[in-house]
Amino acid sequence: MDIFTWLAAQSPLIILFSTIAVGYLVGKFKVGTFVLGGIAGTLLVGVVFGQFGVSIDSGIKSIFFALFIYAVGYQGGPQFFRALSLKSLNQLISASLMCVVGLATVLAFAWLFNLDRGTAAGLAAGGLTQSAIIGTAGETIQKLNISSDLKQIMETNIAVGYAVCYIFGSLGPIIMITWFFPTIMKWDIRAEALKLAEEMSGGSGALEPGQFNAASRIDTRFFKLLPQSQWIGKSAKALDDSLDTLALEAVLRNGKEVDHAGAVPLQASDIVAVTGLVSALETYEEALGQETTPPQNYRLVLENRHLVITSNRFHESKLSSIHDHTNKNALKDVFVTGVRRMGRSLPLLGSLQLHKGDEIQLTGSPADLNKVQGSIGYPITAAAVTDFIFFGLGMTLGLLIGLIEFRIAGVPVTIGSGGGCLLSGLLFGWLRSTHPRYAALPTGATNFLRDFGLAVFVGVVGITAGPQVLTTLKEQGLNLFLFGVGVTLIPQVIVFFFSYYVLKIRNPIEALACVAGGRSANPGFAALLAKAGNATPVVTFTVTYAVANVLLTLWGPLIVGLVTTNPLPLNP
Repeated sequence: MDIFTWLAAQSPLIILFSTIAVGYLVGKFKVGTFVLGGIAGTLLVGVVFGQFGVSIDSGIKSIFFALFIYAVGYQGGPQFFRALSLKSLNQLISASLMCVVGLATVLAFAWLFNLDRGTAAGLAAGGLTQSAIIGTAGETIQKLNISSDLKQIMETNIAVGYAVCYIFGSLGPIIMITWFFPTIMKWDIRAEALKLAEEMSGGSGALEPGQFNAASRIDTRFFKLLPQSQWIGKSAKALDDSLDTLALEAVLRNGKEVDHAGAVPLQASDIVAVTGLVSALETYEEALGQETTPPQNYRLVLENRHLVITSNRFHESKLSSIHDHTNKNALKDVFVTGVRRMGRSLPLLGSLQLHKGDEIQLTGSPADLNKVQGSIGYPITAAAVTDFIFFGLGMTLGLLIGLIEFRIAGVPVTIGSGGGCLLSGLLFGWLRSTHPRYAALPTGATNFLRDFGLAVFVGVVGITAGPQVLTTLKEQGLNLFLFGVGVTLIPQVIVFFFSYYVLKIRNPIEALACVAGGRSANPGFAALLAKAGNATPVVTFTVTYAVANVLLTLWGPLIVGLVTTNPLPLNP
């Protein structure tokens, strides 16, 4: 271990990046459906590496935590502010109540069992699986008027509490959402997901006016018109107009394209290129003629274009309205092939409610896409570069907000740079969704800031806490684990039944997604998606998850302010 100690002294950053690499490797190990995850793995590996006396500048931790929390706010901003509307009021109340009951449960254990501030914050971070609490609570602890030794002990206790409680904090929602609640309510998750999908698609598998099976694969096929075809002698435009759910892309005659937008009459042996849903192509196959292959070296260029919805016309309207709009404007040759919200794919069903800020993927020819995009939104590719002016302003504003101080029970408390950057991120994310020309932060960049920022932060926390962790584990390990089980399970049970019987969230998929989102439980949500077999839980999850991410992050300073017990100093 001499080489390790020498590296730690010469370049601590080598140890930090090694911690992240090994931590994410450890996080990939699976036990059944449970995966530890890269963040928890990084913390555990950091604790191990920290036993060798690695010293890393605390400023690194602060910078990367601020970047992480700003990215979280930026991604959740659009959905958070929309969750404040009356249309999603019951889901908003459910998520808020889940967070409040979680906080109350943590405080109850802290007061009943005399837990110190650091341990209580770690219990919340792990039991509620909200890693951001580590940062917001740690920042508040650093502002307390106590010795630096006590601050170090409390920060170590946060890391220990998180590590001990996180495993069941992740596993508990999986058990409750996919087994316990469905069992006692006698729900078949897969059947309920199919039923909800059928309701969202209009209750019928058949294509009707204004509805389309966008979940089907888009394909382009070539057909040779036969001499007996009803379209011989008629214009290509007449053929195109008659294809309600298909797009006529080209007409080929003797291997060359002819103008299919004009009045040129079709002839026998002409080849028509048609794009559409597979089911629709099969319906029209007999009327179009004999399917054939395109001429050698012929290229037909189509494009997948991603737009941010900015038009008020489509805000809170149904997905089918996009299809109606394109038909109404003679642009039926454009197909909706994807919708994403907060980075998650939504079910492509006719009654899916769209929001401004949603990302929608359209498929069609570049010319048709150019005609339709202006009335729907703004192309993402046009803003695929980070707007560093607004990014810098956002970070500056967040750090300024973090300096604001208030008092809880006489204790000076600030939400710190973490809480400030979260609020600033929410604001600038919302600004981006409503005015997409400004504050651009591409999805890839946002994901990197979020994931790498948290990984660096947690790695430094683990390395710094390493030397004291074993002592703390010996003193509180089993009790702390049991407290974590309580913090994980109690809020879920209380809020699930309250949501079902009082808030009237009766649809099984929506009720279970509320539990996952209100707990910010990504593993539980992933398990719910697997059981559902489709994307129907995503819509409810995004609303509740956005609310929970904000509230749970702000619980860190509250816990430090409301819990007044400090740990005993280490023996000299």
